[in-house]
Amino acid sequence: MCFTLYAVNGFFFRFLFLFMVVKFQSSSRCSAAASIYAAEIVARLRKLYSRRNVEGQRRFGITPRTEQLGVSMAVLRQVAKAHRRDQPLSLALWTHKPAVHEARLLAALTGDWERVTRRQMDAWARGFDSWDICDICCIHLFRRTPFAFEKAREWSARNAARDVFVKRAGFSLMATLAVHAKDEPDATFLSLLPVIRREANDDRNFVRKAVNWALRQIGKRNARLRRAAIAEAGRIRALNTRAARWIAGDALRELHGRARFT
Repeated sequence: MCFTLYAVNGFFFRFLFLFMVVKFQSSSRCSAAASIYAAEIVARLRKLYSRRNVEGQRRFGITPRTEQLGVSMAVLRQVAKAHRRDQPLSLALWTHKPAVHEARLLAALTGDWERVTRRQMDAWARGFDSWDICDICCIHLFRRTPFAFEKAREWSARNAARDVFVKRAGFSLMATLAVHAKDEPDATFLSLLPVIRREANDDRNFVRKAVNWALRQIGKRNARLRRAAIAEAGRIRALNTRAARWIAGDALRELHGRARFT
């Protein structure tokens, strides 16, 4: 009996070991193929380099530390259509060396949100070096994950100088979720309003604009949240700092105006 169990168990563990080896080799081949294809895509993108477009993007505050090609989002979206939810390719584009701004934008457009992990979100957020890559990742990829609200709250509290775009990502997620998380109850967004007020004194340009964006989008979700956002804007204005006055004033102009519900 013992020998039989040993034989069965031995066969099972050998089978499991072989399965894991094959799976690992398959995953490695898939990753290697994705890296090769990512390099080919980057090579094609480099042929579309436009100095004029780069200069135009820089006038709008898109000044990444990575290589910048000036390829338009319209072109990147066309490329992404053929590679929707291709997670290995997405990861390979993000980690391509040397780093290329447009490759990272394409990574956000091609990622599979069902395979995105908290670790990946944190790693990518630490790599944000411009407002557009931050917002594209949040709009097209991160907001679809089960961790979106969790990361919005976590990142919104980042105050280190190096984390300016991580913090922006927190509020970018709030704004994006206010538009797209249709089934989320009002209570979730009501709970975010004190978080917005807490960070409304941050006068860094890319942060205060995102804080304002989150407040406006929550207020545009429905009549109840509009009233709550207007009241919160009043409390923010009472903070009486330059950043708070701008955030509240800009939001109130839109929320008191003819802003449509999303």
